[in-house]
Amino acid sequence: MKRFTIFCLCSICLLFSSLTEAKPYKVEEIPMVHLQDRTRYVSNPDGVLSTAAVTAIDTTLYALEQQTGTQVLVVAVKEIDGGDCFDFAYRLGQQNGVGQKQKDNGLVVLLVTEERCIQFATGYGLEGNLPDAVCKQIQVRYMNKPFGKGDWDTGMIAGIQAIRQQLDGTGSPLENRNVEEDNSLITILIILICCFLVVPFLIWYSIRQRRRCPQCHKHTIREVSSRVVGRSNGFILEEVDCLCTNCGYTCRRRRKKNDDEFRGGHGGPFIGGPFFGGGFGGHGGGGFGGGSFGGGSFGGGGAGSRF
Repeated sequence: MKRFTIFCLCSICLLFSSLTEAKPYKVEEIPMVHLQDRTRYVSNPDGVLSTAAVTAIDTTLYALEQQTGTQVLVVAVKEIDGGDCFDFAYRLGQQNGVGQKQKDNGLVVLLVTEERCIQFATGYGLEGNLPDAVCKQIQVRYMNKPFGKGDWDTGMIAGIQAIRQQLDGTGSPLENRNVEEDNSLITILIILICCFLVVPFLIWYSIRQRRRCPQCHKHTIREVSSRVVGRSNGFILEEVDCLCTNCGYTCRRRRKKNDDEFRGGHGGPFIGGPFFGGGFGGHGGGGFGGGSFGGGSFGGGGAGSRF
């Protein structure tokens, strides 16, 4: 009897666990809280965001809509069906008609914690004020770092506030410049520094070390004579006699050089040296008044990040 009781308890626990376990959401399964309450904009079925964060975001987005007419849908879930954040946000905007009809001023902000992605999807009417590059900058500057630490509240509130400031003009407008372009400029700068500072320094240091006398430790080793001792596959092998002008130490070294370079002269240290050998097209329901979206169209714009 005791074993049977334990078995029943374990079965109940497993059943309860399977019922309460987060499941991947389909687009049509995302609760549209705005349809029940026109002052709510955050769909948070898995409790990813705290109640306080949801309230703060709802308040911000209600004020934004009253001022600019922009309609925003924020969705925060653990998993989505298919795992494609861009496509999911695209279809959320398309199927629910986020944004005012004819103005197409809708925005979808999707956070999926298991996919570790944040995705913006913009309607046609927002692509001028909220272009793709600005969407990306908001994510990189305000959201990705706290999201990477699992601080969903901080990242989402900061991102939504940045969106509001960008759209209502209360903050400093972000430049319409790709983060990838910034990274390219940094890469070019690093390459130039290496070419004109690091590489010449390494060449100079290598030559200086070859002139260091192992006996008196001064950099006074000089070549006094050289002769060819072999040729192979376009290269020549030279034997060089060296003399320290300070202590008189002598040594003999060998080096391989390109045959063409040998015929053209020894050249400088850089030749033959050690280093140089908006659109979702969908439409939703009726007017926004009374707790529904306005039937806006999306233009394929937006941006996404992994954190």
